[in-house]
Amino acid sequence: MKLLSKRLFIIPFLFKLFVAPAFAQHKAGTIKGIVVDTLSGKPLDFMTVAVKKDKTVSHSAVTAADGHFNFDQVKPGRYQLVVAAIGYTSKQVLLEMTTARPMLDLGSLLMVPLTTNLKEVSVQGSRPVIKQEADRISYDIQADPESKGLTVLDMMRKVPMLSLDADDNIKLKGSGNYKILINGKPSGMVTRNPKDVLRSMPASSVQKIEVITTPPAKYDSEGLAGIINIITNKKIDNGYNGSLNLRYQAPVGGPGGGGFITLKEGKFGITAYGGTGFNTSPKTGRSNSRITTGENPSSLLTDGTRKFNNNYRYGGVELSYELDSLNLLNSELNPYGGYNKSTLDQYTEMSGGNAPMRYDMLTKSRYGWNGFDASLNFQHGFMGNKDRLLTFSYKYSYTANPQINDLSFSNRLNYSDPNYIQNNDGRSREQTVQLDYVHPLKKLSIEGGVKGILRNSDSNFEYRSYDDASGSYITDPGRTNKFSNRQAVIGAYNSYAYNLEQWSFKGGARIEGTLVKADFISSSSNVNTDYFNVIPTLSLNRKFKNSSSLSLGFTQRIQRPDIETLNPFVDRSIPSIESTGNPDLKAVLSNNFELTYSRFKKGSVNLGLSYHFANHTIQNVSVYNSATGITQTTYLNIGKDKAFTSNLNINYPLTEEWNLSVNGNIGYTWVEGAIEGVIQKNSGISGYGYLNTGYKFKKAWKVNASFNYNAPEILLQGKSSAYTFVSFSGSKEIIKDKLTVSAGVNNPFSKFRYYTRSIQGTDFNQYYRSQNYNRSFILSLNWRFGQLKDAIKKSQRSIKNDDTKSSSGTSGR
Repeated sequence: MKLLSKRLFIIPFLFKLFVAPAFAQHKAGTIKGIVVDTLSGKPLDFMTVAVKKDKTVSHSAVTAADGHFNFDQVKPGRYQLVVAAIGYTSKQVLLEMTTARPMLDLGSLLMVPLTTNLKEVSVQGSRPVIKQEADRISYDIQADPESKGLTVLDMMRKVPMLSLDADDNIKLKGSGNYKILINGKPSGMVTRNPKDVLRSMPASSVQKIEVITTPPAKYDSEGLAGIINIITNKKIDNGYNGSLNLRYQAPVGGPGGGGFITLKEGKFGITAYGGTGFNTSPKTGRSNSRITTGENPSSLLTDGTRKFNNNYRYGGVELSYELDSLNLLNSELNPYGGYNKSTLDQYTEMSGGNAPMRYDMLTKSRYGWNGFDASLNFQHGFMGNKDRLLTFSYKYSYTANPQINDLSFSNRLNYSDPNYIQNNDGRSREQTVQLDYVHPLKKLSIEGGVKGILRNSDSNFEYRSYDDASGSYITDPGRTNKFSNRQAVIGAYNSYAYNLEQWSFKGGARIEGTLVKADFISSSSNVNTDYFNVIPTLSLNRKFKNSSSLSLGFTQRIQRPDIETLNPFVDRSIPSIESTGNPDLKAVLSNNFELTYSRFKKGSVNLGLSYHFANHTIQNVSVYNSATGITQTTYLNIGKDKAFTSNLNINYPLTEEWNLSVNGNIGYTWVEGAIEGVIQKNSGISGYGYLNTGYKFKKAWKVNASFNYNAPEILLQGKSSAYTFVSFSGSKEIIKDKLTVSAGVNNPFSKFRYYTRSIQGTDFNQYYRSQNYNRSFILSLNWRFGQLKDAIKKSQRSIKNDDTKSSSGTSGR
């Protein structure tokens, strides 16, 4: 009986195997799927997908913007599907199309990025360093061999549209008006003094840097030039793994290091990271000169030396727990701290004016920063569509920035001001609540959300002068005050993304209302400012053959003044040049247009044009007071700015071992504003250029050389100096993909670099010159350990407070 049953079972099986195909051999089916990056989880476009039978390609296509591919009219049979692109390991899938199963939905095909040359596919090349999207350009730090030995600040010279001036201030398309995010979120670490923080962070701790020139509506509307988003190595394929980086730089610099470790067990994941860095400089020269005209002309000269040392410490822990397949909980805590100590020994002499004057001055300054960010994110998914998400986020941030300047004078001639100490104890607290919803349809994705921010910023500044009679320092009430700034921002956004085979569209709008109340506690006065903005954004992308595309973007951006530009604390660390904030500042609205062409074939080419204009911009203004003999510097809403800029980035493998990259922009900038009723205008060519070449030898040796040039910065009342930077580096993998030793030299042909800035007013000309060490030597050790299998899940939406303007983007004195 059993034997009969088996024979009866075989009959329909044989019918399906041999007879059924004979009746339907001419019917065709469909193969479809989506190609996804295994690290980021994002869909991949421009991926070549081919269907082969007996080593002959029957169908081929390039994935769309959303990563999808679709093949129709596939006849029954056995096939091999191949997915390939530069920078990824090729994937091969065996398929069988039958009449009983005419639709083959392969779902998500995960592609693994390469760190070495491709061997499996016909298209050969290195992991791509540059990637162009509709609204941003990203630079893959880990694909650059120099990342093993340089800092994050060093690597920013190589990122398209970013540059550093001679004082290491970061510029985006030549502008200091931008926002820096860490993993898509604001961080107190980089708010106040980004160059010192990023100088202490090893580049090996960063995965990539994104330059977002047309930020979508989900981002807060701050940052006139755009957003710099630094993605760290915290989001990695897991199980357990980590890395450790140690580095030393001399004669300027010192020891530094950082590391992270990631663990995952079941539904629970944890990432811990931290680092510290020291930067010490021997004495270098500083000088200021000023010539005034009018009824009582004078000439002022200050000349001296400055030495400094600073330290930065940062850390964090991130926890992830998958409650179930649809609900995810993330929390994060990021403490940080550090200081900058400097000593300025300076001689000052003034001739002309009321009477000749001179004195020697010794200034000891300490600027500190410490604080932490804490956040909690809950993400809820929906049955039937894993990309439909509802996210609730809460974040608390605290930052403290104590500052002290201690000035003493000697060898006086006609100078009677006493020795004095000025303190400024600044603190900021911020709470944010946010709700985001993402609803993807077939070709349309809809996003929306609401957000509320409460900020409390306080500044307690005190001026104490030395009293000879009592032999102690006494507080001067006229120069002492407490300043409190309360700000509430309420926002809502709605955006849409529509993807076709060759076209993709992103558009939306953000509505923001801002309530500001500033109080001078000691003088019982206040300044209240409220404003409302509707911010549109639009970006289009058109794909062509040969992996090329054209992107067009438009957005408006807001520049809100932060506590540093608002704070009326008067910095008198240089008696002849005082600087202060302005609590009456208003927000600025900028209009930005972007056009970018990209081509990714053997190498990558990005060519862009941009234009922006803004009125009532915040300008740093200097005015000479002839009664006191002091140049007073503050911020005013007086500017009218516009700039037309062209951008170019080329990354091309000359051979399999030798790579060349060119990055830069050139444009023309116009700025004007009324200072004390007089219209001042300035204009000129702006831009920078960067050239880098790298060669990979056998046995894991790599060498790099680079050259950087920055044109002068155009200011309302003057301009800064041009700047060049040269570096050479080499690295050796001692243990493949585990242990790397790197060494390098920066600017070997010149020991010092000089930064100058000239300022002109109606009745004065002022010139600043600083000397900095230019030549430096770097030694670095990078160790990776562990073996990971899965990816720690993180909320796809979180809080991004990128809506305030900091003064850190402007060059210091």
